[in-house]
Amino acid sequence: MNVFLKNIEKIGNKIPDVTILFFFAFLLVLLISFLLSFFHFDYFLIRSDGSREQIVIKNFLSLGNFLELLSKMVLNFINFPPLAITLVVALGIGVAEKSGFLRVALIKLSLIIPEKVVVPIVLVISVASHIIGDGAYVFLMPIVAMLFMSAGKHPVAGIATAFAGLAGGFSASFTPSVIDPIMQGFTEKAAHIIDSSININVLCNYFVSLAGTISVILFCWFVCEKIAEPYLKKNLPIDQNHEDFSNCITPDENRGFVYAMVTLVAMLIILIILAYPDESLLRGSHGSLSEKDAVLMKGLVAFLFLFFAIPGFIFGKISKKFQNLNQVMEAMSDALKPLIGFMVFCFICGQFLYVFNASNLSKLLAVSGAELLKSLALPSGITIFGVIVFTGFLNLFVTSATSKWAVLAPIFVPMLMLLGISPELTQAAFRVSDSAINVMTPLFPFYPLIIMYCRKYSSKTGVGTLCSIMIPYSIALMIALTLTLYLFWMLDIPLGFESSYNYIMKG
Repeated sequence: MNVFLKNIEKIGNKIPDVTILFFFAFLLVLLISFLLSFFHFDYFLIRSDGSREQIVIKNFLSLGNFLELLSKMVLNFINFPPLAITLVVALGIGVAEKSGFLRVALIKLSLIIPEKVVVPIVLVISVASHIIGDGAYVFLMPIVAMLFMSAGKHPVAGIATAFAGLAGGFSASFTPSVIDPIMQGFTEKAAHIIDSSININVLCNYFVSLAGTISVILFCWFVCEKIAEPYLKKNLPIDQNHEDFSNCITPDENRGFVYAMVTLVAMLIILIILAYPDESLLRGSHGSLSEKDAVLMKGLVAFLFLFFAIPGFIFGKISKKFQNLNQVMEAMSDALKPLIGFMVFCFICGQFLYVFNASNLSKLLAVSGAELLKSLALPSGITIFGVIVFTGFLNLFVTSATSKWAVLAPIFVPMLMLLGISPELTQAAFRVSDSAINVMTPLFPFYPLIIMYCRKYSSKTGVGTLCSIMIPYSIALMIALTLTLYLFWMLDIPLGFESSYNYIMKG
């Protein structure tokens, strides 16, 4: 097993950075648009008014079309769906993280957990912590390891369990998260290839994500108790000279935490009071808080920013972490520094998506793929399962959800719409295996950090060790999330707000 996984790691490390891959994909799409522009395709799209549109490939290497690309290059970058969302939320999280508010909150949560239910509670905290983003990897793992040690359990089993809940259970969620508007943006844009009038609710997968938390917690609890911990206790002894994690909280931090939590609760109460009236300004045109045009939905990212930044600022001020506003601004600046590479990716991918869609290559792939699937006459259940399996395989090498969905959404969403499968169901199927496979691939960006935490307790921990531990969790997550999705489908339970399983072509 270790040899096999090390070979995967060796092959994976030779794959260029994902931004470079998209750059070459952008060049390839330019070339393909030139070559296919000489061919006639007998494929048609049905417009909403019932008329037929023949698919003609637009050559972006012609002077006129290339100049059009150059004129829209800035807009392609600025309008790239995940860009603004990620940057704004990162600013708020930066304040809460730099002040120490998130660290103290996680420590206090760990101190009130009863030993008998330490595993499910850790999974609950891990699933809830994914809203924090990357900062959770920094604080959660050492705290959970300490918690497992105090309960007489193997600390590496705690790290593995928290890793499974945080990264592997990313599609399971108690609350709306940053990934929801990002995924919705790509899905809606892809759906417009077929139907420009369709609107995808930002919480179109929320109900199945909420139910997924139950299956993720139960399945990962079983893996920890019956597989991971017995294996680790037998094969990975704890070093005698490991350093204990310090969970010290200063009096100033305690006082700051109280004021920050009071502020957070007050903000929630104010939001509920404002949202409660039927005529609330937070509601949409039809009186619902979950409508696409509702201020609450449109301002979800801004609300997330405020709910991190304001308590974080108050905590930092009282705990004396922030002496002046300059330090707050520095915290926000530091939060953006790790995202510089992401911004470069957004620029390249924005140009790729524009050419891919404007050249009509996405429509050609969607219609031709739909014709192929129609000829196979596979049931919708098998088609969706194929999406899950394909995404899981791809995730072994490209772990970024936004990177993959940026490419797959313009292909899968319109193609399956032509088969009568809704964009909401396609997105849900993608999210199942996208998150489940994260924990078993060495190419996941946080693998080195997780290994570092494990080595604190056992110096023998390596890439193959972590992979072998995480494979049972990954399999359990894949089964749990897939079963949840199909159970919802079978019982016709809504996937989320304003969602459906079927798409009916207009006209």
